[in-house]
Amino acid sequence: MSVEKAFYYGSPNVGVYVVATEKYALLASEAPDKFEETLRAALGVEVIRVTLNGSQLVGVFAVANSHGVVVTGYADEEEVMRLRRALGGSVEVTVLDVRESAVGNLILATDKAALVSPLLPRTSYKQIEDALDVEVVRGVVAGSPLVGSFAVATNRGVLVCPMASEDELDNLEQIFGVPADVGTVNRGSVFLRAGMVANSRGAVVGYDTTGPELLRIHRVLFS
Repeated sequence: MSVEKAFYYGSPNVGVYVVATEKYALLASEAPDKFEETLRAALGVEVIRVTLNGSQLVGVFAVANSHGVVVTGYADEEEVMRLRRALGGSVEVTVLDVRESAVGNLILATDKAALVSPLLPRTSYKQIEDALDVEVVRGVVAGSPLVGSFAVATNRGVLVCPMASEDELDNLEQIFGVPADVGTVNRGSVFLRAGMVANSRGAVVGYDTTGPELLRIHRVLFS
């Protein structure tokens, strides 16, 4: 398993520019070529360059797994069409009609399950379930509705910020069917999703991530 450290134009917040699954990664269209190479090598996936909501913050405005991608109506029609063409017919692209735009902060998903923030309306849950082809569970992480910000989940493990309670860790293990434990990134940042991107084969983390943090990431996500 490979865990690589990287900058994104000098920023350690590498996760806000990319969404990764077991099969593919969606990367900001203006990402440095070296960052794309690092992503491809660490995760072992095809990389597709996109914009969403007219922005490079792909990791904020989308959530995905091997089965589908979820964005909101803030993504324009041309962006959605380009995404569908790039992914082909095997991956569903669903546009949610919700007020919220930053679905990457509000949904934590793997190929097995999705934890959905209570900030999203219940009427959207069936769309999310159909798009990602997983069971959807409503809940919080570390007492926060920003479930996609404070945790990173793969098909092998769930890394959660240290404010999470034991009950929450147990709940995440039941939902995703994999071990869950706490950790940080980028010298103590609890915003795990902003500082890293991962799948079951590897991860790319912000360059400020320390040795002990790397060891923790390896143990939780890849052991």
